[in-house]
Amino acid sequence: MSITQQYLLDTYRARQLGEPAPPAPGAHDRRVVREWHDRRRFQAVLAGRPARGRVRRALRRWRSRWPRALG
Repeated sequence: MSITQQYLLDTYRARQLGEPAPPAPGAHDRRVVREWHDRRRFQAVLAGRPARGRVRRALRRWRSRWPRALG
């Protein structure tokens, strides 16, 4: 069963029972990703790591290991 089919079934059941409809799939994706990102930054600060620029720094370190002819 796909996500859309499950959503339609849940909406139908909620309507039959007089309950509020469930949120549509993907309705809160941005908020979830933002909260996940904020949580990771917070954990980095607690662990004593820099909270910003970690990906760029890791990519720069990874790229510096490549021979110049390949990069």
